[in-house]
Amino acid sequence: MDLGITGRTALVLGASGGLGSAIAVRLAGEGANVAVAGRSADALAATAGRVEQAGAKALPLQWDLGDPDRMEPNVADVERILGPVEILVNNTGGPPPTPVAGQEAETWRDSFDTMVLSVIALTDRVLPGMRERGWGRILTSTSSGALSPIPNLGLSNTLRASLHAWSKTLADEVGRDGITSNVIVPGRIATDRTRFLDERRAAREQRSVEDVARDSAATMALGRYGRPEEYADAAVFLCSDRASYITGAVLRVDGGLIRSIV
Repeated sequence: MDLGITGRTALVLGASGGLGSAIAVRLAGEGANVAVAGRSADALAATAGRVEQAGAKALPLQWDLGDPDRMEPNVADVERILGPVEILVNNTGGPPPTPVAGQEAETWRDSFDTMVLSVIALTDRVLPGMRERGWGRILTSTSSGALSPIPNLGLSNTLRASLHAWSKTLADEVGRDGITSNVIVPGRIATDRTRFLDERRAAREQRSVEDVARDSAATMALGRYGRPEEYADAAVFLCSDRASYITGAVLRVDGGLIRSIV
């Protein structure tokens, strides 16, 4: 199936590794040129190399989303080198595991700025160009905790859920301009972040990481953790021309982890 994105310009946040890196490489495989953003220069270089191996142009951008002053120069570099952003994949790192109660106000503010406000500001920056061209894809990757809160991930559960409401509202505002806005939700995908969370849980419960992972996998319909590439395949479809009638949606790529119907 031709996804219709050959030659389009994509910007993928959190592309140093894990889900973001997998999405960037899959976009490149479908013919999109990809700017990859993240904090680790070495990891970004590795992702950029994989993008180029897939036959696309790559632009690595060392970018800490907690620094709002980096947004304008980085987006300007994308526009100058690859062209205007037509596909935006909002993918941010998660905060440290914490309960929801008793957190300092400053902790909430810092996490909101990095995980929510940075996404909103960047999307607002590239939206006018998408509207002018009559085509755009905005995809925001969150967490299963936004739908079914995960114990000891209070900050993440709360802030990522706010992005669901934002994305749905945005879909109503930009749909007639040829722009879609969707959310994609991972379950237990085998990434460094998932391994870190399993390690923290294992330490709290005085169990082995392998036991924790085995118990988590047992709660899923497919009985295993997902691969980053499986998540990326679904993400890239939502970024494609073929997904032109899908907007305001929340797609779970969770192997049947989330038990709710809606």
